Amino acid sequence: MRKIKLHIIYTIIALISLNTFSQKKDFKGYRIESDSVVFTFDARDYNKFTQEHTGQIHDFRDLEIENVVVSGEFNLWSRDHWKMKKVDDYIYELKKSISDFTDEFSWEFKFVINNSLWAEPSKNDYNTAKAVKNGKRIRGIYNLKMYTAYPSKTGNAIFKLKGFKDAKEVILAGSFNKWNENLFKMNKTETGWQLNLQMKPDIYQYRYIVDGKWIEDPGNPYKTKNEFGEHNSVINIKEYTAFKLRGYTDAEKVILTGSFNNWNEQEFVMRKMDYGWKYVIPLSGGKHHYKFIVDGEWITDPNNTVKEYDGNGHINSVCMVK
Repeated sequence: MRKIKLHIIYTIIALISLNTFSQKKDFKGYRIESDSVVFTFDARDYNKFTQEHTGQIHDFRDLEIENVVVSGEFNLWSRDHWKMKKVDDYIYELKKSISDFTDEFSWEFKFVINNSLWAEPSKNDYNTAKAVKNGKRIRGIYNLKMYTAYPSKTGNAIFKLKGFKDAKEVILAGSFNKWNENLFKMNKTETGWQLNLQMKPDIYQYRYIVDGKWIEDPGNPYKTKNEFGEHNSVINIKEYTAFKLRGYTDAEKVILTGSFNNWNEQEFVMRKMDYGWKYVIPLSGGKHHYKFIVDGEWITDPNNTVKEYDGNGHINSVCMVK
């Protein structure tokens, strides 16, 4: 697996879709709806459970369920913080904002029954991983795995590799999937190969693996040198972000300015609305400072309590894109 050091960053705006999306392939234990992760436990999906303290595995069918909790790397394997709601006789669910998760590509998790029993997924489930304790794999024990970048027909990034029609297999690998050499298999098309992914806003590096050979994307001019003396292609996933200034309806002109446009005082002229003023721009993931210029007067956003000093004695409003 080729892990890459970042030297130079170039950017390219990927196709952005703000519509509701769904996973191309259903993963066991969760689904992603728009900007939320919905954890789903269905008692009918499990045949075995593990006693946490003894490690003994028992038959699931005779278990009387009192409560179910989502426990994983994202909540330090807590047994009580992420309690699920009972939907029917078999199903429990818990909805979380995708912004609650960091930039890690994947998270391992389990369902805890009655505060002490681990529901055991099958090793044949698509999204499973062997459980590890103190750096060693635990025999016969598996965790479910949640991915924050995944194939989706309406994904916000379209990867296309033209040609290579005689290739037997093409894999997409990059910083968004920890350079996994097997996970993201591309689909063959009339012109070559394609895969749509849903990804969080950020700058990513990637390469294609064509029948085992690593290559950069010949259709993408944005690239950076890697530690092997070759190049990785670079893609910048941006998210359309709406800036709104409420009030000031008597103003003649309002400008949006910030770190994202080098504090340009003329570029982003806001549009007048019934409630005030609005401007929408695509932004990369991360922190952005901004202000409004109302008829020549610079002001922070009165409806945003998050503000920071910029190091030059100025206070700016802060917008976080995740």
